[in-house]
Parts: sequence; C-alpha cells; structure tokens
Amino acid sequence: MRIRNQLFVGTALAFLSTPAFAQLQEPVPPAGTSGPTEAESVAQQFDEPPIAQGSGDEIIVTATKRASTIQDVPFSVNAQTQEDIERANATSIEEIARNVAGLAVQNLGPGQSQVSIRGVSAGQIVRDQPGVKEQVGVYLDESVISLSLFTPDLDLFDLNRVETLRGPQGTLFGSGSVGGTIRYITNQPVLGRTEGMIEANINTVAEGDLGYHLKGAINVPLGPTAAMRAVAYGTHFGGFIDAFGPAGGKNVNDGSRVGGRVSILWEPTPELKLTPRVVYQKAKANGFNRQEVFNLYSNPFTVPSFTFDEREQFLLLREEFRDKTMLADLTASYDFGPVELVSISSYIDREILVSRDASALTGSVSVDLAFPISAVLLPSNLRDTTDLNQFTQELRLASTGVGPFQWVAGLFYSDVKRDYTQRLPTPGYASFVDAALGAGTSAAVANGFPNLDSPYNADLPYDINQKAVFGEGTYDFGQFKLTAGGRYYDFKEKRDFVNGGLFAPGATLLDQETKSTGFSPRVIGTWEPNRNLNVNLQAAKGFRLGGVNDPLNLPLCSPADEDIFGPFQGAYEDETLWNYEGGVKYSRGPLTMNAAIFHTRIKDLQVTLDAGTCSSRIVFNVPKAHTTGIEAEVAVRPMPGLDLSVAGSYVNAEFDSTLPEPLATTTGIRDGNRLPSVPKFQMAATAHYMQRFSANADWYVNGSFQHVGSRFTQPSDQENNPRTFVAGLPVFGMPANAATTLNLRLPSYNIVNLSAGLQFDSGMEVVAYVNNIFDENPLLSFDRERGGRARLGFNVGQPRIIGLTFRQKFSAAGAAPPPPFIAPPPPPPAPPATQTCADGTVILATEMCAPPPPPPAAPGERG
Repeated sequence: MRIRNQLFVGTALAFLSTPAFAQLQEPVPPAGTSGPTEAESVAQQFDEPPIAQGSGDEIIVTATKRASTIQDVPFSVNAQTQEDIERANATSIEEIARNVAGLAVQNLGPGQSQVSIRGVSAGQIVRDQPGVKEQVGVYLDESVISLSLFTPDLDLFDLNRVETLRGPQGTLFGSGSVGGTIRYITNQPVLGRTEGMIEANINTVAEGDLGYHLKGAINVPLGPTAAMRAVAYGTHFGGFIDAFGPAGGKNVNDGSRVGGRVSILWEPTPELKLTPRVVYQKAKANGFNRQEVFNLYSNPFTVPSFTFDEREQFLLLREEFRDKTMLADLTASYDFGPVELVSISSYIDREILVSRDASALTGSVSVDLAFPISAVLLPSNLRDTTDLNQFTQELRLASTGVGPFQWVAGLFYSDVKRDYTQRLPTPGYASFVDAALGAGTSAAVANGFPNLDSPYNADLPYDINQKAVFGEGTYDFGQFKLTAGGRYYDFKEKRDFVNGGLFAPGATLLDQETKSTGFSPRVIGTWEPNRNLNVNLQAAKGFRLGGVNDPLNLPLCSPADEDIFGPFQGAYEDETLWNYEGGVKYSRGPLTMNAAIFHTRIKDLQVTLDAGTCSSRIVFNVPKAHTTGIEAEVAVRPMPGLDLSVAGSYVNAEFDSTLPEPLATTTGIRDGNRLPSVPKFQMAATAHYMQRFSANADWYVNGSFQHVGSRFTQPSDQENNPRTFVAGLPVFGMPANAATTLNLRLPSYNIVNLSAGLQFDSGMEVVAYVNNIFDENPLLSFDRERGGRARLGFNVGQPRIIGLTFRQKFSAAGAAPPPPFIAPPPPPPAPPATQTCADGTVILATEMCAPPPPPPAAPGERG
C-alpha cells in the first residue's frame, strides 16, 4: 500500500498557528556533502520534474528554477500534489488556498479572484482598473499567465502539483511576485510509455443545480525519441443564486469550463529536449455569486417592500462572464555537460468579457437628474472587455555539476498589449438626456463615441515592456550554505485614455507613460547541522510597477467626493518591500514539520479605493505598511495507513501611516488599521486513513476542517463600522433618508469536507464526497455600486455540494528506446615483424643480430 504524506514549510512546532503542506521526507545527504540527491538527479532529466517515484514518494519542485526537494529549498514553499488536489475534491485555486499556510484568495466573482500571500494585499481591484498590477505572480509551468484581477481560473486536472512560493520572488520571477508566486505544474510527456486517466463526476448543489464534468488525459509514445500528452475536459458548474425581477430565474450563476492542452516532447539526442505545447480554455458564467441586501429597484423601503434572503439578487438584465485563453509555448533545453541552456518562449491571447446589470447604477443617476420613472427603469448593461496579447522570452543557464557552487542566470523579456474597453449601452437613454438637458446634449458629450444611448464609454490601450537580467548562486561550505542573487529590471508602460458620454468627464489623454528601473536582491543563509534539520535566514526585496489613475467620473461625484478624491488623480508610484524571515525544516521518520516567522516592510503600498459616489476607483500610495506573521505545517503518520496534517498562519498586516483628515476616515488609511482581504488567522487540518479492502482494492476515508478568519474587502470598510448607507433616492416609494446598516467586517467561516472511496489495483477509483457539510454561507467580499447608493451586497461561496467521482487510470510500458549507438573501438595496430637470433633473443626484423662470441682458445696456446 502506498500513501503520500504532505509536506510543510514554516517556523517551529511551538507555534500553534499555521497552514498546510505535503510530503513524507526521503533521506537527504548528510551535512557537508554537495550535489543533487538521487531523486533530484532523476528529476533533472525533465524540464518540469514529476513527483519522484522513489522511496518515500519525495516531492520534487522547481521553485529555484532547478529541480530539488521541498526540504532542500532554502525558503518557504508549499506543494499541493495531484493526490492532494484529488483528496480535497478541489476545482479552483480558492479551494486549494484554504489548505495552504498564508495563501488567501478574495473572490470577486467568477474568474475575478485576487490572490495574496502572507498578508501583502492592496485590497479589492475592480473591473475598470486594468492598470493595476498583480501582487502575486502566476505561472503555468514556465509561462507567465498572471493578469491583475483576471488570474486565469485554470482547470486542475492532470496537474503534477501547485507550488506556492512565499515571500517576494523578484530574483527569479520578477514583477508581479512582490508577495510570492504560484506555479501550476502540469504532467509532462513521458517517453516510451502509454498511460492516461478518465474522470467523470456528477454533483448536486444544496438548493441549487446539478453539476458534472468529464475529463481525460493520455500519454502516447511517438517513436523512440518523442511522446505526446493530450488533455481535454468539460465541466458544468451548478448554479445556486436565485434572481428576482424582469430577468429573474433560479440558479442564475451556473457556468461551464471547457478546454485542453497538447504537449509534445522530442529528444533527438540525450542532450537536447524540445517541448512545444498549446493550451486552450473557455470559461463562462451566466451570472455572479452576489447576495444582495439593497437594490434600487427592490428593497425593504420600496412599495411593495422586499427583503432578500441568502443567495438572492435582483436583475433587470442577465449577467455574464467569459474568458477565452489560448497559450502557445516552447520549452527547449540543451545539456552541455557542466551547464544546461534553457529557452522558454510563450504567447498568450486572451479575450475577457464582464457583462453586468448596471441598471441600478444608471437608474440612480437618472433619479439625481430628475429623469422620469420610465428612464429610471431602462435596462443598462455595463460591458467591460479585455483583449490581451502577451509575448515572453526567457533564456537561462544553470550549472549541472556536483561541486559546492551551484548557480542559475538568465535574461527575460516580455511585451504585453492589453486593450481594455467599457461601454454602457442603455437603449433609449439618449432621448431622455436630450429631453431633460437640451437637444443635442448626448452628441455633445459623446467625445466621438458613436452610440449616444451609452452614457459611459472608455478605451484604454496599454503597452507594457519588461527587460530583466537575473541570477542566483549557492555555495555549500559544508554545514552552511549561502545563497545570493538579484534581478535588474527595466519597465516601460504606455497607455491612452479616451472616454465620453453623460457620466464621463470626456477626457482624451494620449501617450501617458510610466517607467521604472531597479534591482531586487535576495540573500539566504542555511544551516544544516544534520540530515533531518535545516535552519534558514532570508532577506529579499520585492517590486510592483506603478501607473496612472483614470480621471474621476466627475458628473457622478458629489461635491464632497470631488473635493476629497480630486487631488489624487494622476500617477501613483512603484511599490517596494523588504521581507525578512527565519525558517526551520525538520523531517525524520513519519514526522515532517516546517515553519517560518517573517516581517515585511512595505513602502508606497498601492491601495485601491472607491472614490465615494463617483463610480470611480483611485490608487493611493501609502508611505508605510507592514506584515508580521508566523506559519507552520506539520504532517505525521502515527500508524500504518493513517496520515494527519495541520497547517496554519497568523498574520498581522497593518498600515503604518495615516492620511490627513478627512482622508483617513474616508479611505481607512490609518496607522494600525488592517490591510484588506487578509485573515489574521487561517488554518486547515486533514486526516486520511487507508486500509486494504480486498485482495485487489483499498478503501479510504478523508476529512478536512478549514478555518478562514475575518477580513475587510477595502481599508475604508473598517472606518465607521458597522456602516450606515443612505441612498438619498426618493423613488419607488422610498423616503429620501432610507438607510441600510451593515457590518462590513466579513465574518470568519469554517468549512468541513468529507470523502470516502475505493481504489482498485486495476487503476479504477470511486469516490463519494460532501464539501461544506454544514452548508456554511461564507461572505467572501463586499459588493457596492456607486458608493452603496445603487446596490449593496456580498459575494458568497458555494453551499454544500454532494458528489460522486469515477476515475480510471491506465498505464502500459512501451517499447524501450534503443540504446545509443556506440562505435566500436578501432582494432589495435598489427605488431611489427620480429626475428629470433641464434642466442634466443627476439628483435625487430629491421635490426641486426649481435655477432656470436669468438670460440674459446685451444689448450696450450698463448695469446
């Protein structure tokens, strides 16, 4: 029976708080030795090494862009393996995050999650902020796929693992990794082997819809030097939000995700490997997971009055999210002996649509403008589109020897073209505008945009170039290792901003430019007193590029909001931080414990805030902030068949600066206030028990408990909280002073999952599971429209899901590749001709034998 434990990274068992990791440690070389372990040597045969199948099921990662075990990586890393993902029945990075120490995901709707690591968070980034850069870099194998707000919601099928690299990773992974890096590592093609898996699932959502999926993967050899791996999947997500109103319906937020990838490995010689790949995915949601409390058209103050229950909303128009992603990349490597050269070329084409029911927003403005009720009732559709084209190229050299000095160095280039547009089509609106404000008003404020029935239009094309040189080296002194590296970067961003319509200031801003150059270093010291323990200390710098704020939508702003936020239009600076941490990794026998304690000092933190009633967002630079915390992960096998793990983190993330009033109260940027979206305490505990069921099968049961602490969506949410929102819209029977009071502190929540299954030796597996057994309704983020005047609500998590999964894995060894041709050695030269002399000596035939000695003298003779 084979069971894999989980690996964990952090500070010490004495710390009771902390999150989850996974692995049973294989013995490592004694302190003082150098060079890769046997598992590492095997793993280095692959560009993205699979889980090593040696003793102990040691997990190999590439967090340092070199294959190594998790315990040997000199900083805090988590690896959720394919087995971990299957056990958790996880379908998204959000579900994975609950099991990983220090990893938090803020859900803002389908495909719009924001990731933070160790509390480094700027809060909510919304749809119309394409210029804001991500704080966590996301990679698919070696290709960069992160995009602020729209981190791809990748399917997790046939992944080898998901790596979480904690702390700034600017040295090897660049901007966007200021808080850390997440890497989806796929299973790679394997030579000489036919293998694969089919997976089918059906599930039901509590008080919701049916969900299901069908997925398959296959690896086939293409002759002795090539192989192909193909993956295809299709998923239908059951909805669980009910909507009322003209566009109402049951389970309106159902969706789908279909896609696949094909990769080919070609090894024409043992030294050369080429791996081209194509990835395609289309994700779609027919609505958003928004639970409303107040809507302009229906609320406790309207006539008739209406009070929303859990998982309910009001719609004049159906909503939609679409994300089509195509990735093509080529990884090539050549082993020169002492060094290996690796090239990664990738191209991404993404098309994203966020189509929202903005009727309440447009209608609230119409009320302010004293338009008739018929104008207030017009359906209004806010359509945000993103068209992304991104090319990246990386070249790097890495040492491959076994000496005490190991190093990696490289060059990186990227060119990102991102065209963002906003439209607010509201059929019939122009006639009401012209009737109330004068004939020709709609055309006069359009600023060249053709649809006069759209009161807001914007075009924002971006062109972002990055060049970088990076390197990192480690010297092994015996029990002590020193790692040092850095990255020199050169960023340049150009953008245009053109908007028009009644709600817009009618701005035309061309060739706005942001530039930045700098150096991000990292230094790590590691002490390994014995084979089971290592202690590391680290200092590292992170970086995030600044940008330019969009002009405020002044026609929608109240005079007070215009006075407060108007001066902050314009550029915002780069964000930098220094992270200092100490970590301990211990593994012996059935026990693995990893922990870390860290302190991060942040300068010019880019914080995103709603600009009051303006329906605009502003990025502020907060001079000082910090995060301080501890994370720990423990895995143990107390008896054969039983694996236990616990992981948790405690993070104190706060501002260290206070803006002058009234900004401090309005924005929440006050010394001692919490950074947004980050729980102080988060933990997960899992138990897995497996025993033999019959002569040809195992049975198992798996349970997990996940706790996520309270959070705030934006910094301002902790000021004057609980908050009273006054709509000031005397319409549909509402009094002008109608007020709604809400606690904006997102409460902590607990999720309990349970599964049981049969695993047959033939590769078949049947799993029954229940996720969120107690049907918790977690509030994931606060949703407001026009500062809360038009709509108030929360994005919520999935209710209880009951499901059944069937898997069939198969594997068959193909014909072994022929051994490499080795030319026979040349025959030895023919020996030279010889002769034997009279005295028996052997000499060359070309030589003369020595003359015989004279005969002895006869007796009596004298000379």
